Amino acid sequence: MKVPSKKGYIWLLTFSLIGLVVVMLVASLLHLKAVKDEPDFLIGISQPNLNEPRQLLMNNEIRKEAEKHKNVKLIFTDAAENSEKQVHDVQKLMKYGIDLLIISLNDSEKLTPIVTEVYKDIPVIVLGRGVTGYDYSLFIGSDNLSIGKKSGKLAADLLGGAPADVVEIKGAVSSRSVEETSRGFRDYLSQSPSIQVDKVIVGDWQRDRTEDELKRILPSSPGIKLVFAHSDAMALGAYRAIDALGLSNVQIIGIDGLDTVNGGFDLVKQGVLSGTVTSPTGGRESIQYALDILNREKVIPKKIILPSHVITQKNSRELAAAGDPSLKQMASRMSVNPKKMKLGVAVVGSESSWRAANTESIKNAAAQDLGIDLIMQNAEGSQDKQIEIIRSFIQQRVDVIAFTPIVESGWDDVLAEAKVAGIPVILTDRKVKLEDDSLWTTFIGSDFVEEGRRAARWLVEHKPVSGETQIVELQGTAGSAPAIERRQGFEEVLTQHAGFRVIASEVGDFTTESGQQLMSKVLQQGAIPQVVFAHNDDMALGAIKAIEQMGLKPGKDIIVISVDATKLAFQAMLAGKLNMSVECNPLLGPQIIKAAKDLAAGKEIPVNIITAESIFSQETAKRDVTTRKY
Repeated sequence: MKVPSKKGYIWLLTFSLIGLVVVMLVASLLHLKAVKDEPDFLIGISQPNLNEPRQLLMNNEIRKEAEKHKNVKLIFTDAAENSEKQVHDVQKLMKYGIDLLIISLNDSEKLTPIVTEVYKDIPVIVLGRGVTGYDYSLFIGSDNLSIGKKSGKLAADLLGGAPADVVEIKGAVSSRSVEETSRGFRDYLSQSPSIQVDKVIVGDWQRDRTEDELKRILPSSPGIKLVFAHSDAMALGAYRAIDALGLSNVQIIGIDGLDTVNGGFDLVKQGVLSGTVTSPTGGRESIQYALDILNREKVIPKKIILPSHVITQKNSRELAAAGDPSLKQMASRMSVNPKKMKLGVAVVGSESSWRAANTESIKNAAAQDLGIDLIMQNAEGSQDKQIEIIRSFIQQRVDVIAFTPIVESGWDDVLAEAKVAGIPVILTDRKVKLEDDSLWTTFIGSDFVEEGRRAARWLVEHKPVSGETQIVELQGTAGSAPAIERRQGFEEVLTQHAGFRVIASEVGDFTTESGQQLMSKVLQQGAIPQVVFAHNDDMALGAIKAIEQMGLKPGKDIIVISVDATKLAFQAMLAGKLNMSVECNPLLGPQIIKAAKDLAAGKEIPVNIITAESIFSQETAKRDVTTRKY
């Protein structure tokens, strides 16, 4: 055997090293390809059950939307209607290293703690039933109160005003969504005294249980002319019971309107149901917003409420032809300029620093979009002037109108004119109270009730005295949504806790001057409260001046809490004069512009878009003041 020379050894070693490097390089490239092919985002889906048609459709919508994105992988779990199992499911998903959790709750109260825990580490999107508090990234759901009212109107229309007894079939015994739906239904029917909800049964969302319960009660209740079920599955159970009993004069309506086999849409077309009200699952939207959150998009709302529609045998064919119940109608009434979209904005006034920031936000967002022609006018605090401005927008044939209503009522005529003209209306910051909610398209702003709740929750946690805590409340403009709803939320929480009493509730107009005048009036009458709750920062700052004029120390002798969290509020907190402010985000411009453009493109958008907001106190003011933009 020939022994290689020294030179041969060197060549052999060189080729071996080259081969090794090539192998390592190929392996590295294959590894990089494998890594590249892996999904960028792992999303966990926690379902309460997969035996309800609604949950199955939600899952299908989630899957279909995720399939459009190659960088998304999903993991699904099924809690089989067991809240303890759903908690374990979520914990298991966290161990898998998910980047975001989408959860539809089996029980809001029992699942709130685990959602709060997960939210500390990763984003959480809650679908359908809400959790207690604000510890989540985004809530997607329906307006259950509105769905209940639409169901009540549908029932009244079907009965034609004739005397009748109604059976209401609830899905669960204790559920906020169920109670809101029921309240809306009964509120509407209260206008028709001849129609009475005679019996209520609990179907637990199950078709068979509903069928059995109705078979038991219907033979002894001949006056029942209509059955209202909180889901189409239970409505189908009601139909089977009525059919088995040979009854022919009882109408049935449901909720969900799913476009599936034996879904509400299908059952109405077949004539099984007299009508149903849609309640979107939010599955498609959950993936869309999940990607926005994971990609760190700037404008992410805190809540979105999806629109609902009434489906009857008369309009089911038309809606089926349109695809989406409202897109065809919306697109047909838009007259969009191909170069620029005209957006008319009727500003409510200039009553506060918050309003100035809000107006500037809209201007800036419009200026950054070359496709927007912004026409903005100031109503200077006058409802009559604001109505004139809206009418001028209609005459100018703008494509979309956006405005902040000064008060809740008095808008029916002018908004009806906008609807006839085919111009969609966006409400910003405040809502209106109308019989016909089709006169406006979407609301963009804050959850004022939740702001009141958050102020009260902070107060409960920081109770200043061991005995009774006396409170002075300074309300905003009479009849305005912020004043009505902040007071509602504040009272709602305090009534659940002993030791708090509102000794005076004075009505102002969101200005510093009114806050000072009202507080001075209360103090001069001899009432010295432990707490002042002002409906905005400006009134709180006015109250602080009045407190100081009486020789007292605001923030110490009297706790002062407010809503808005403007820069002026931060300065007051840094000075120790204001104790806490709940954020009411005025920077709505980007969301208003996006909604207007979506409407111009004929898209259906959420009926409510609620902004994300925080709480700031003296302890956090120094840290957060540098990031305050208004």
